[in-house]
Amino acid sequence: MADQGEEPQDHKLVLAQKRFLYRTQDVTGVDRAQLQQEITELVHQHDMSAVYEEVCSELGCGVDTARLAAMREANAKRMEELAAKLADAETNAGEVEVRDALQAQADYLSSIGDHAAAVAAYAVAEAKTAGVGPKMDLCFSLIRLELSRGDYTAVKAGLDKARGLCDKGGDWERKNKLKVYEAVFLMATREFKRAAELLLDAIATFTSGELMPYERCIFYTVLLAVVSLDRPTLKSKVIDSPEVLSVIDVLPHLRPFLSSLYACQYAQFFQAFAGLTDAVRADMYLHPHFRFYMREVRAAAYAQFLESYKSVTLASMAATFGVSPDFLDAELADFIVAGRLPAKIDKVAGVVETNRPDAKNALYQAAIKQGDHLLNRVQKLSKVIDIE
Repeated sequence: MADQGEEPQDHKLVLAQKRFLYRTQDVTGVDRAQLQQEITELVHQHDMSAVYEEVCSELGCGVDTARLAAMREANAKRMEELAAKLADAETNAGEVEVRDALQAQADYLSSIGDHAAAVAAYAVAEAKTAGVGPKMDLCFSLIRLELSRGDYTAVKAGLDKARGLCDKGGDWERKNKLKVYEAVFLMATREFKRAAELLLDAIATFTSGELMPYERCIFYTVLLAVVSLDRPTLKSKVIDSPEVLSVIDVLPHLRPFLSSLYACQYAQFFQAFAGLTDAVRADMYLHPHFRFYMREVRAAAYAQFLESYKSVTLASMAATFGVSPDFLDAELADFIVAGRLPAKIDKVAGVVETNRPDAKNALYQAAIKQGDHLLNRVQKLSKVIDIE
């Protein structure tokens, strides 16, 4: 569980989320005037001269040349200070101090949004870094920089590098961090099941506050687990999880969303999900997959309901879900055609019939098929032997 002294989220990721909300028109309830003020204040606070003009263009406001000049002056002054520290370390200290000074330069360039200079500076710092742990820290810093820019190709390359370092002997804390970073990438690239598994492994010892707040991690964990885990696993790993229970009530609609699915209260489940849709749509990682996620949630609920029945009337099922029979008919038809639900609809009788395959019968048929294949090969081999 995250401790009370959790590291604050990287301001570049905070800025990226706010910029995403400002430019995304289908997110409701966004006060764009307030958001514009928060974005400019964040840029000014961290002297982010490298992205200031881009942000001004995005916000539709003019560039304050005096403000830009002041930020650039502050950047130059800070870089001079860091260069002096590096020179002093090279003259009077050892390799560890030199390496720390190089990383400080790279971190500052990253903090002001100077992507190209930061990447080059991190490469220089890495060349002076000996241990696996510090090298992984550099990877994490670069991954956050790329996440803030939405460059998932570069994020994947960074994760591959961090994973390779971890295999060489990364410590427990950094291995745990890597799981969270990987989970964010997997979630952003629609691999929900694997992302859910990694988050569930990491939440008990969460130490990645620089990537996201702990509450946000639980939010992602619950959302992904609902569409990825079977009912018993959902109960044991999520519903009964002390880590989830510690913060789930802080997040609106999340507890009823999770518990009502397990309790088979499908109307309440859909109502809770309706309350969560704005939060899903407003997330920069999940927004591109919003429609897909909605479909996965409905498929999970329908599949769980139908597991208990050989046949059920459309009217009864529609009443359980709190929707109309016509809506449910169209929904189920789409899922059945896509192969997501093992069922068929008798429109005349108004009945849904399940046709789940019998596991034992499937194994029996597979054994017979493999046996026939083996006999055919034996017969062919015997013919070859007879000819010889």
